Amino acid sequence: MTSASPSRITGVRPLWGIEGGSVTITGDGFPVDPLPEVRIGPVAARIVAGSARELKVTVPPALDGGRTPVRLEHSPGETVFIEVGVPLATGLHQVDNPVYDLAGNLFVTFSGARGQQVPVSIFIVRPDGSREPCVSGLPNPTSMAFDAAGRLHVSSRFDGSVYAIDSTGVATQVATDLGVACGIAFSADDVLFVGDRSGTILRVEEGRATTFATLPPSVAAFHLAFDAAGSLFVTGPTLGTRDSVYRISPEGEVSVFYEGFGRPQGLAFDDQGRLYVADALAGGGGLFRFSADEGEPECLLAASGLVGVGFGPAGTMAICSADTVYRLDVGVRGLLPFTRS
Repeated sequence: MTSASPSRITGVRPLWGIEGGSVTITGDGFPVDPLPEVRIGPVAARIVAGSARELKVTVPPALDGGRTPVRLEHSPGETVFIEVGVPLATGLHQVDNPVYDLAGNLFVTFSGARGQQVPVSIFIVRPDGSREPCVSGLPNPTSMAFDAAGRLHVSSRFDGSVYAIDSTGVATQVATDLGVACGIAFSADDVLFVGDRSGTILRVEEGRATTFATLPPSVAAFHLAFDAAGSLFVTGPTLGTRDSVYRISPEGEVSVFYEGFGRPQGLAFDDQGRLYVADALAGGGGLFRFSADEGEPECLLAASGLVGVGFGPAGTMAICSADTVYRLDVGVRGLLPFTRS
């Protein structure tokens, strides 16, 4: 008599996870009736789909984070690992990327509903995880970026302005009449670019805005990031079933870099020139990475509702949904502003 072959784990994808996201365990011989018990760290994980070769499970809450084992019941020694992000800040309202300064402080927003007055507009999350108020009274803070002098700038989709924030948290208006101002980014020569949700990318110098490029209007917000060569990458969800990542040359020529995301949001480049995009598509979103030679993106993390990604100076990554920022220590560093070729 021969016995059934034992179940065997051969891999897991993606390799990063956050609570409520999903990972798929691959292998062979998985029992299906009943389904086996899967544990991520010490916690049982809910199986949402299963077959003899794949088990899709939800990452449970309350994990310690970091490199975490994934095990299958009755398969001793069969273990794979994922990198689990932990909540760094909750109770927020992010519309775009969180941003790190060079000291490792993370800036996050409470944007609020249009016109809503909130006690604190922008918080600082220190490297030790403590959170402090930074800016108050700024209406609907939307997107943030640092200029060459290290000053934080933030757009307001409420009044169509961009503000500069000093070291004491005082906001000074530096540009106005920018439409529904959302995504912002600084070029290598320290020029401010702003996305007006109605469909215009604006170039702002000395407070004066001129049209740099035109895109389809967004129903949510534009998100902007420069690559090392000086091209501006833009996302902006529309009412379509699929949306694109656009690339705008330094001369203002628009092309489609990639089409196929459901609801692309925040985007950023690492120091290897790879583009990261947060896709907020319900049931199919996550964090995706393009290699330097383009092609299809790799899914690094599967989770719905992601709106932004930011890189810290020591290899720390912040990934956020609308209300929570998660920290992953994955050794990836961002493209530093003003070091582009």
